[in-house]
Amino acid sequence: MGVHRGLGVPHGRFRDAALAGGVLLVVAVSSLNSFIGAAEEPPARKAAGWALIVLTCGALYFSRRFPVAVAALSLAATGAYYVVSVNDGGLMIAHIVALSMVAARGRLQAAVVLGALTLIGTGAGTLAGNGDVNAVALFMLTGWVVAVVALGGVWHGRLAYLREAEHRAAGEERLRIARELHDVVGHHLSLINVQAGTSLHRFHRDPAQGEAALAAIKESSRDALRDLRATLGILRRAGEEAPTAPAPGLDGIGELIGSARAAGLTVHGRVARAADPPTEVGLAAYRIVQESLTNVSRHAPAAQVTVSVEDGPGELRIEVADNGPGQGAGAPGHGVRGMRQRARALGGELTAGPGPDGGFLVRARLPYRDGASGR
Repeated sequence: MGVHRGLGVPHGRFRDAALAGGVLLVVAVSSLNSFIGAAEEPPARKAAGWALIVLTCGALYFSRRFPVAVAALSLAATGAYYVVSVNDGGLMIAHIVALSMVAARGRLQAAVVLGALTLIGTGAGTLAGNGDVNAVALFMLTGWVVAVVALGGVWHGRLAYLREAEHRAAGEERLRIARELHDVVGHHLSLINVQAGTSLHRFHRDPAQGEAALAAIKESSRDALRDLRATLGILRRAGEEAPTAPAPGLDGIGELIGSARAAGLTVHGRVARAADPPTEVGLAAYRIVQESLTNVSRHAPAAQVTVSVEDGPGELRIEVADNGPGQGAGAPGHGVRGMRQRARALGGELTAGPGPDGGFLVRARLPYRDGASGR
């Protein structure tokens, strides 16, 4: 599986917490002047200032999911902080980070509006007599705001371009394969249809010719299967043989768990379902559990793994959790991307990242297509 655990960029909630905690540390260090060599300040005002610092930095934990709301909150809290606090700190850093997140998420208009309000508010404070922000500081702040909005927009554009290129390449490949399948299957089925009609029409009047037509049908169907295998073979990895057994499903998960135990993992499995799901759902569930257990065995010497497959209202829910030392994953490899694509193809979703209590957690939700509850 193409995921390396414990190294690389933090993922998901851990990444959000790292961002909020890192900014809080920087802002707190820059605000120590409220204790060291500080001007006289009532305890209530000092407490209010530090509460605003914690509120603003803590809100960054949600900036990836609610970028505009967090940036608006940071703007209001930062403005209130510089009005309340006698000993100004570096809380503006947190607001700049929140503003950059708005631009990076593609909300450029909101980023421009919030950036303009930031500069207007700071300029108004300067005109009102705030000696800590002079014309030079205001000019530098303007440069920071313009830079973070521009860089965030560029970053969003780059990610959008990469996604579009990937989708376009995948679409072109699917179209090419669809054309080949259409040519192969359409040609041979047309021949089979004509030959079958001839056989039915002349079987009783001319058994010899009917028998020849059936032989031609057999030959055409054999050619169709051979060409179909050759066309689909381009989708297989090098050295992979065509399957001869039925597609695996939920019944095979027990064998997966047994194999993982034989490999040295302690696996607790629970597969509870009221009825067999459609074949494509069972296959997707099998592959997700298989890939998750493979990831654990390769990248995380976990002491314990829990596999849970349960029925939900019109869907199948899968959870694979381990207590290994990995704290996250780098850029998703083919394994995680493949699992996500399987889930999305069925209208579901899959998340993979650090668990709330450590280790690694994979969760998937696979709806039954067309609302079916089973085969």
